[in-house]
Amino acid sequence: MKRDIGQELLEGIAAIKAGEGRKFTVEMPDNVKAVRKKTGLSQNAFAGLIGVSVRTLQEWEQGRRKPRGPAKALLRIAFRHPEALLD
Repeated sequence: MKRDIGQELLEGIAAIKAGEGRKFTVEMPDNVKAVRKKTGLSQNAFAGLIGVSVRTLQEWEQGRRKPRGPAKALLRIAFRHPEALLD
């Protein structure tokens, strides 16, 4: 059965408005390099796709920096659904 993300979002918003907040965890890999490898892209291509410099991507992959904000969200998407970024 295929998920209906739009419907899940609407149900979640309705639950929040009703004060029934639903708790969930979001899986985030620690290894940015593994996320990139899952897409099959080079550092250059992957960095361009998610809108960061190659140097920033290298810093993440080597563990010297951690992605934050929108980049972190894009990496979660790339981890769970790499085809979504490639489409």
